[in-house]
Amino acid sequence: MARIRNKSALILSGIITILSVIASAGGLFVKNVYNDNAFVKSAWYSNDLVTLFIVVPMLIIAIFKTYKGDIKWQLILMGLLAYIFYNFAFYLFGATFNIFFLVYSSLLTLSACSLVLLISKLKPAAISSYFSAKIPVKWISGYLIFTAILLMIIEMSMILPYLTSSTIPETIILTGKSTSIVFALDFSIIIPVSLIAAMLLWQKKAWGFLLSSIMLVKGIAYGLVLCIGTISLAYSSVYGKWDPLFPLYIGLVILGLFFCWLLLKN
Repeated sequence: MARIRNKSALILSGIITILSVIASAGGLFVKNVYNDNAFVKSAWYSNDLVTLFIVVPMLIIAIFKTYKGDIKWQLILMGLLAYIFYNFAFYLFGATFNIFFLVYSSLLTLSACSLVLLISKLKPAAISSYFSAKIPVKWISGYLIFTAILLMIIEMSMILPYLTSSTIPETIILTGKSTSIVFALDFSIIIPVSLIAAMLLWQKKAWGFLLSSIMLVKGIAYGLVLCIGTISLAYSSVYGKWDPLFPLYIGLVILGLFFCWLLLKN
């Protein structure tokens, strides 16, 4: 396959990788970076661990492979960039102001720009030609629909009590924030994009293959954040109990890996 010529996107991705190292390593190893309460700090540390030790190495590999013209790794790279965008949106809009504010802002902007540049080079209208006609699109689409609806049900179960009796969701109380960035990002981006990706993939549309790849990779990475975050909180004095959804998080990471493999192997 011809080498990818869009060097601008790869240069931006390299800058994103460096900034991700600065933000995540700084959060883990620089004292008193985070000015949030202990519950929220625990979440930041979990995110930083996954970003620094899993996502960053994957980004380095994906950038190199994409430069060499590997279409599978370009799709993985776009999924990792989607993770960076989603992950650091939490920091930018949800973290109490700290020394890395400008880094978070840059990561959000650069990841969006790099993603757009990579998509424009890939030419989504022709992407379906890369995939086998035998790919089990209905199974993969079904998984994306299942995860989107499941996420919606879980979060609506916390939102509806407020609508009926003004009961503030526990997650908002624990964070000490005035609203939930999780709800905001999931209902405005993750749930609708997952459903659109699933519907388009079911019809074997070009954008379906592209968006599904991105959402699966992003889902795996953030599923790992949820798993590590749950373990961290379970053994902390702040929360001190296991999230009953922990087995679900593990299951979603495993299933995400399987369906991502199923999509990309074809």
